[in-house]
Formats: sequence, C-alpha cells, structure tokens
Amino acid sequence: MSYGIYIGRNHTADGVAYLGGYGDEPSSHWLELVEQAAHGADARILVGVTAQARLPGRLSEIPQVARTARHLRVSYSHYKGVPAPLTNGGLNEHGVAVRDIWSTSRPELVAMTPADQTGPNYSDLARIVLERARSAREGVELIGSLIALHGYSDYGGNSHLIADPQEAWVVIEFSGGKKLWAAERLGPHSIRASRPGYMGVVPIDQPAHPDYLYPPHLVPFAVQQGWFDPAGLQPFDLNRVYGDGKGPWAGAAWIEAEMAARARRPGKVALADVMWAVRTARLTGDTAGYGQIVPLRHPADPSLRVLWHAPIGAVAAPFVPVFLGIKEVPQEYRQHRYLSDGESARFMDLRHARNGQPESVSQVPQGVESTRSAVEVYKRLMYLVFQRGEPFLGELCAVWESLERRLIAECPRVERVAQRLLEAGEAQLAQETLAYYTRTELLGALDLAETLARAFEARTRIQYGFRSDPEPLAPDQLW
Repeated sequence: MSYGIYIGRNHTADGVAYLGGYGDEPSSHWLELVEQAAHGADARILVGVTAQARLPGRLSEIPQVARTARHLRVSYSHYKGVPAPLTNGGLNEHGVAVRDIWSTSRPELVAMTPADQTGPNYSDLARIVLERARSAREGVELIGSLIALHGYSDYGGNSHLIADPQEAWVVIEFSGGKKLWAAERLGPHSIRASRPGYMGVVPIDQPAHPDYLYPPHLVPFAVQQGWFDPAGLQPFDLNRVYGDGKGPWAGAAWIEAEMAARARRPGKVALADVMWAVRTARLTGDTAGYGQIVPLRHPADPSLRVLWHAPIGAVAAPFVPVFLGIKEVPQEYRQHRYLSDGESARFMDLRHARNGQPESVSQVPQGVESTRSAVEVYKRLMYLVFQRGEPFLGELCAVWESLERRLIAECPRVERVAQRLLEAGEAQLAQETLAYYTRTELLGALDLAETLARAFEARTRIQYGFRSDPEPLAPDQLW
C-alpha cells in the first residue's frame, strides 16, 4: 500500500506540476543514485517473482535496452515475497517521475492468476520506466508493451503514477495473467490522489480518446466474463468492472478536496502545501516508509533536476532537496541493516562463508554500516514523538517546516550558481557544488534529528516516563 498525489501546474503558485507520495512497506528504505549506462546487444534483465511470492511465479529474462538513464530512486528490501531490492519511485534525467501504488483487482481476477506467472512485476515496471522513459506517455506505452510481450507478475493488482512536466498518467495493472491494463491522462487542471490507484468511467465509445489508453481486449474480456453489459445503461466504470468497486478511498477524497481548496486561494498551491499533503498525520505514520516530492519542470540541465526526500514518513522527518547532479548518496542515507529483510541472520564476518555458507555474509557494505542510519535515527525520533502525540508532534513539525522554508528559499540560488558554472564550461565544479549542498543539508538535517531526539528523550524521561505496554501510539489516520 502506497500513496501518491499529483497537482497539475495550473493549480500551483510557480506554474510547476508536482508528484509526491510515499511507499507503505515495513522494510528498510534507502536512496539510490543510478548512473547512465550502456548495454550490449545481448544484455538481458531478470524480472518477475518466485515461488515464495504471495502469488507465486517464475523469474524470467527480458532484453535490456542499449542505454539506460541516470536516475534517483528509493529502494526497499521486502514486500509480499517479491524479489528484492524493490523500487518504489524516483526521477530520471529526462524529467520523468514515477510512483508505484497498490491497486486491488477484483477477486475473480486474483483467482485466475497462473501459479507459474511470468513477466515484470510492479517494481520491475517502475524501475524500467525510470531507466527508459523520456516522457510520461512513453512510460505508459513501455508498461503496455512489456505486459503484451512478456506478461505481468502481480500480487493482486497494482498501479503507477507517471509524470513529466507536461502531463501525468495513472496506469492500472490488473491481476489474473490476462494482460489487462488501462491508463488515464492527468493534465494541468488535475488534482489526483491515489491510495489505492483507481480509474473511473472510461469512454469506450471513443476508442481514440486522447486521455485514455488500454489494450484492445479490455472491454471484450469483461463482457465475456459477464462483468459488463455493453447493451446496458451503465458506463464502463473501470474500478467497478475490474477493481475493488470502492472508487476513491476516504483519505484520497479528503486530500484531493483539501488541495483543491488551497488551489482556489490567491496564492494557489505552493511546494510547502505539497509537503503538507505528504506529511499530514491524517495520512502519514509509521507505515509510510519514506516521503518524496518531485517538482516537474525542465531546468537548463538535467543535473539541476531535484527530488525532495524524507528518509521515513515525513510526519517525523524533513524534506531535503537532492539534486540529480550529485556524485553519490551519503552513506547515512544508503541501505543499512536496520529493518533490512534477512539481515538478522547475517554477519559482518567471513568465517561462516569460508565454510560454505556464503549467504551468511551481510549484504550491506561494512563501511556503510559503520555510519549512522538515517532511517534508524528518524524512526527513533518518530517513536519518541508518538509517545506523547501533541504537543510533541506539533513542535517537531514546526521545526521541520522552518527548515524546509529555508531550503525552499535557498534551492533556486544554488541552482543558479550551478547553472552559471555549467554555462562557463565548469561541469565538474557545478557537480561538486550540487553534491556539496545536497550532502551538507542531508547530514545537517540528520544532526538536527539526533539533537531533537535527545531533547524529546530527556523531556519524556523527566516529565512522563516511557510506556511499557505493547500497544503502540500513533495519530489517527484517514484511510
């Protein structure tokens, strides 16, 4: 389960569209920078699921393209038995951003899923879009062609929100092994929240409609199964025909209405409003593995594209700008052993590996593990604050919002400095500037989180004491 929100550019103060959200998985999450890469004519990639997945299947290989794009993405180590590492969302050098969002297929489709299903899984599709797509529509077409050629390995249905500076698309991939999918275009006037991903009425009487894409058998299969009567008076409601039939869930409807109200103000929707939409305690808690917001625009150079990243749910962590032009992700924000699936049975030691047990060695580099884990630091801060709720939560959010106001003001100035360096032919200096700024702010925020955690711990110890009962406390969420 994940959450995504798209705000069209006509609703924003700066005329820039935004894509935000989080991944809702319990395992470790980390930020990755993946370089542009060339691949040989015979290169292939491993996709799919194994017999251990919630809906079992077989791994298979599909062709890789000649060149894959540089991109930032968030990965994680476990979900429903799908092979790790998994990819949930990110931004590539072409300005294409993607969010992976759960979307339940109707029970009959789930029951049809072959036990030997093959083809890309939901994470494979998100990663391939980041690697290959030069526009949001191309990302949709990639997903459609991959499903048509290779099938789709699912866990009960899924969706993606794919966006570029011009438009966004909601793509629903259905369970059942029948190669069913559909996509709806979102434009400059759109405000769309997905949790789960959904689509409503599809104008099947207009097969060339520019706002919808789907395979030719989408409607005939539904008619064959008796799920849709073409002679009836009801329109082809995709969510009713192929999904859970619930339409937008309560939380999605609430945040869409909230953002629409903000869009009607004279100042419209600002970046800080999008941060609030991903942070609000009504939607975000411990289950949110991280937070992510992408301003969808075309800067003077791809290195100036930026992804705002919170290493855990933004209810307890700040959004910090990460430029695509950085050299590397700081070790503190990479994968650590904390919450990583399988790490409790592994060692930072080769003794057992030398005796024929290579699986006993940790998958996390020792040098990385010797640094602080940003996820662990921020999670501790979250739990300290949740022990008391208000006023601790309000105090913490006020600190992070103050930090973000400074970063929002600084970011354009840093971009202008880097752009001037690029125009002067100093590409390396531009990259070093972006890398230094990103690293400084990521580590500075982490230092502040540790300071705040010590303060909240001291106050809790002296004023209230620590709870020992097993039932955790958290804000009430509207989902």
